[in-house]
Amino acid sequence: MKEATGELNMTVVTVVAIAAVAAFFYAFVWPGIKASIERNTYCATATCNADRTNCSYYDDEGNLKDGLDCSNYDTTNSSD
Repeated sequence: MKEATGELNMTVVTVVAIAAVAAFFYAFVWPGIKASIERNTYCATATCNADRTNCSYYDDEGNLKDGLDCSNYDTTNSSD
């Protein structure tokens, strides 16, 4: 019976550790990844000034949004 209890304890520790890693990812890592994806998507379709520091785009609902900085967005197509 002691071995079964020990295995159950290790299972609980493993589940808690996986939950902690997942919580850390969704709380700290995922928001940055999501913001980067959104910024790249919007910069690809944005209308910008010459130095690409002030861009405007239409969001998913069709509303015009201003003030996007696409100066670090790579406009070249690297898949060629």
